Amino acid sequence: MKRNLITAILYTVVTTVLLGVVYPFLMTGLAQLFKDKANGQLMTKNGRVIGSRILAQPFTGAAYFHPRPSAGNYGADNSTPSNLGPTNQKLIDRVETDVASLHAENPGKPVPIDLVTTSGSGLDPHITPAAAEFQTPRIAKARGISEAELRHLVAEHTEGRQFGILGEPRVNVLELNLALDEKYPVLR
Repeated sequence: MKRNLITAILYTVVTTVLLGVVYPFLMTGLAQLFKDKANGQLMTKNGRVIGSRILAQPFTGAAYFHPRPSAGNYGADNSTPSNLGPTNQKLIDRVETDVASLHAENPGKPVPIDLVTTSGSGLDPHITPAAAEFQTPRIAKARGISEAELRHLVAEHTEGRQFGILGEPRVNVLELNLALDEKYPVLR
């Protein structure tokens, strides 16, 4: 009995050290070979972190592209969908309100679905090219540029399908807004 107890305690100590200390440090060290990916793909401007390529951020104002709505208020600590089903009145009311607001912004044009629905995590940093196109008139007017110039910038920042077959074409909102600020600063 005493021998089994000592064996169990030693096994617990050894596995705790191996799996709780050595393995995490080893994996963290190996991950640093891919520093950008391991550290959240952070983007900096003037030496200051301004966001992450892989997490949505709220953008407001007429001069910027807006991301998808977020059920978690764009907080990485609250990455979750709303879990409201398609027949839930709260969800229906929110979507109808968002659609009405977007129709006021761009009358007569169909509203892309990703501008009124959240992603599974609520943190998807991308919108569809159709969602970017829908927002083009508002942004062009706010920045005093032509819609054609803005469409060209969107096309430059549109990513294709992964490996040519997976997913859909998409536009990273943060990267697009940074390019927008750089190329066409907001008129004051």
